[in-house]
Amino acid sequence: MRRITTTAIALTAVSALALTGCGRSDSGSGSTATTGGSGSATTGGSGGFAADSYIGIALPKKTSENWTLAEDLFKKGLADAGFKGDVQFANNGVAEQQNQIQTMVTKGAKVVVIGALDGGQLASQAKAAKDAGATVIAYDRLILNTPNVDYYVAFDNRKVGQLQGQALLDGLKAKKPNGPYNIELLAGSPDDSNAKVFFDGAMDVLKPKIDDGTLKVVSGQKEFTQVVTQDWKAENAQKRMDNLLTANYSSATLDGVLSPNDTLARAVLTSVKAAGKPAPVVTGQDSEVESVKSIVSSDPYAQYSTINKDTRKLVAATLDMIKALQKGQKPTVTDEKQYNNGVKVVAANLLEPVIVTKANAKEAYKDDPTLSKITG
Repeated sequence: MRRITTTAIALTAVSALALTGCGRSDSGSGSTATTGGSGSATTGGSGGFAADSYIGIALPKKTSENWTLAEDLFKKGLADAGFKGDVQFANNGVAEQQNQIQTMVTKGAKVVVIGALDGGQLASQAKAAKDAGATVIAYDRLILNTPNVDYYVAFDNRKVGQLQGQALLDGLKAKKPNGPYNIELLAGSPDDSNAKVFFDGAMDVLKPKIDDGTLKVVSGQKEFTQVVTQDWKAENAQKRMDNLLTANYSSATLDGVLSPNDTLARAVLTSVKAAGKPAPVVTGQDSEVESVKSIVSSDPYAQYSTINKDTRKLVAATLDMIKALQKGQKPTVTDEKQYNNGVKVVAANLLEPVIVTKANAKEAYKDDPTLSKITG
């Protein structure tokens, strides 16, 4: 598959929009070393701060299980480490998140971790944090158009999209060995810069097959701006799928749907089932409980795949960054080339996503205290 650097991706995202999903697991565990090892930054840094310092965690809306889990893990992890943690959600929009970050800065936060609701509208708040001497960490979603973000911790989101695209192809072939296949495309919310990255990664895999006729997007809606799902809301995805089925599939068969996360995948399947159409192959992301149940079930309308982005690991990596900074050390980074936010290349610690289908679900979730009970 074609691999494009995230420098180009981020710049495209900036021009296209102005940042599921991480994953699903339960208790906090896992650790990322702050010294040594292949691909790790060396320690050295300077400064540091008191072990009981105030740390601000600004998260977006609670639109999926992974964000709720991240809240619990951050609260516990910061308290266990002796920090004064403050975890806030911006359920009422961007202005609320801007105010929350500014309040964290005013309260003297030494580190501000930001899971951006809209990565293109937080430059002023990032600057205020830096001017006050705080370190700014972008969590899961890159903060765009500012030099005032120090680190980025996330799963490799371009790879997530590529895995989703490959899963769709694999599922189609398993269901019907020979094409062509009729498909439709969904993307996430346009104010989430990850949504464009996921979509572009999937199109790395799918576009060559669209170009050679193996895949046919019957609606003709192939561009990111045509397939977005505002606020990642299931009802928006279901309404669009209802309309697509009515307009394009009175006689044609829908073979597959690229869905960027599990919530939207379930909405797609609800729409198809209600329309009395055969179940298509549907992808997802986040390892949400209901989707994992679906994947391992014998339901004819089962979801085909998801992506495991273990939130325990992502939060643990972020906490390790904070602990390293507190000690005056340089946190682990694995990539200092790909993630250009439009102004600078942000040093990133990237974790590896894992594609999950019924065939490997048991192995994929064997260490997950919740999902292992579902997969047996």
